This record gives sequence, structure tokens and C-alpha cells, in this order.
Amino acid sequence: MELQDIVLAQKRIASLIKKTELRESVYFSDMIQGHLFLKLENLQITNAFKIRGAMNKLYQISKEQKDIVTASSGNHGQAIARASKELGLSAKIIIPEGTPEKKRNLIQKYGAKLLVYGETVDQSETYGREIARRDGKLYISPYNDPDIIAGQGTIGLELIEQSPSLQAILVPIGGGGLISGVAIAIKQSNPNIKIIGIQAQNDAAMYHSQKAGKILSPDQYPHSPTLADGLAGGIEENSITFSFVQKYVDQILLVKEISIKKAINLLWEKEKIIVEGAGAVGIAAILENHNNFLKQKIAVILSGGNIDKDFFQ
Repeated sequence: MELQDIVLAQKRIASLIKKTELRESVYFSDMIQGHLFLKLENLQITNAFKIRGAMNKLYQISKEQKDIVTASSGNHGQAIARASKELGLSAKIIIPEGTPEKKRNLIQKYGAKLLVYGETVDQSETYGREIARRDGKLYISPYNDPDIIAGQGTIGLELIEQSPSLQAILVPIGGGGLISGVAIAIKQSNPNIKIIGIQAQNDAAMYHSQKAGKILSPDQYPHSPTLADGLAGGIEENSITFSFVQKYVDQILLVKEISIKKAINLLWEKEKIIVEGAGAVGIAAILENHNNFLKQKIAVILSGGNIDKDFFQ
């Protein structure tokens, strides 16, 4: 994939998404004695960045292919449901049993058919592919798809435009679709900007896979429940995101659950911003490693804001 693919995606979806604000945080800028900007994808349509990739993918599919299937831990499912409604498609979304209630409700709000299957998103993805093959429908991966990645990469183009002198960008990592797109956009525009991936220590498939030099299956690395449910789960075998991360990402940091919780709290207390666990991991990394970012100009992508009300309270 090249920068031009992301530029074309940006032109394709410009009227279908929000260009989200890049806002400097006084509190976190003081913490690093520099400048820290928040990329507010939690205020994107469906309150998460996923609508970018969904719109870019669905806008290009054949008019004859009206029925689609996907699997998701929540935000990708909402994005596909919303994009399908906008474009007159029929969507079936497979989610794991532990998907937060708010994300379930939002998927159904857009008229998609919701199926609950499996304890993990990996099991949901396997089942979704089986259904698509059986019924002759199009399966759309949440991350292992060049059109999805190009759509997510439009965030990188916006960051370059909004603040061209950034020194580093902190990006949440799940299956790697977001960081792959952002990293390609940034590194092919300005290779001097560091791309730092952030994962929850409790479930870090990409971190352990990169360390091993190959994609690991879930039984090959330690994992347990995490507040960053949107980043949980393994990486599909032969996923193109693995090599993109290998080539373009400078570093992956892991963060503790207590830091994710504190980040959610501080973003509300200091900035009046609501984020979910996956959206808070970049700030969690700042809390744990702020000395590594002293006197720098950095951006943190707040990837989503779909958090259950009771848990947020």
C-alpha cells in the first residue's frame, strides 16, 4: 500500500465523515513540559475512527454485492452498520458475548442484524467467515483489508495537515488496521515522525507477535480481560497489518489496566472528554512513560468514546 491509496481514500470519504479536531491539552502538555495534542476520534461519526475504513470499503464494493458480513468487538460493527444504512446495504454483524451493551445497542440502532457468537472476537471472526462462505456473502475484516486500512490512514493525513511539526504520534493497536494506515500516511510523508503503538498489557497480540517475528495464535501469548476491549483479540493468520507494523512502527508500548482507568478518569476530569478503554491507552502510556516524551510535540489518537454509562460512572 502506498500514500496515494490513502490520499484517494480521503477524497472518497471526505463528505461522509468528520475531519476531527486536534486539540492541545494544557494539563498533559505541562506533564511532558512540551506540547501534547489530542486527536478527537471519539467525536467521529459513531464515536470512533472505524467509520473511515468502513465508508472507504463499502463505497467501493460492487452494486451487485448487497449483503455483507463482519465480526467486531463493537466499534467496527457500528461503523459497518452505519455505512451499510447510508449506502443501502444489508449487514450482519457477529459480536462476542462480552461486547458492552452500549456498542450492541448502537449496532442495532442502524438496522444491522446482530448475532452473538463466541467468547472472544477471534471466535466471532472465524464464525463470520464461515457464514459468509456458506451464504455467498462478502466478509469484511475489521483490519486485514487494504481499503479498511487506507480509510483509517486518513487520520494520518489530517494530522500532517493540522500539525506538520509533530515529533511523535501515539496510536492504539488491536489488529493493526488503524496504526498501519496512520503509519503509512505519516512515514511516506515525513519519516522523521515517530509512530508509537500502544497496547494493553493484558492482551497484546501485536506486541508479542512482533517480538516473536511472526503472527502468534492466542494460545501462544499470555492474555486476560482488559478495559481496552476494542483492542482485544488475536491477529488473523497472514494479516497484512503485521508487515506494515514491522516496517513502519518505531515502537510498541504496553500499559497496565490501572493506567487505562486513570487515563479515562483524567481525560474527563481535566478535558471533559469521554473515551473508552481502547481510546485511553495513549494517555495511559503518557502516564507511565511521560519522561520519555519531555519537551516534545506529540499527538495522541483518542480512537473511540463508546463506553457503558455505568462503567464510566
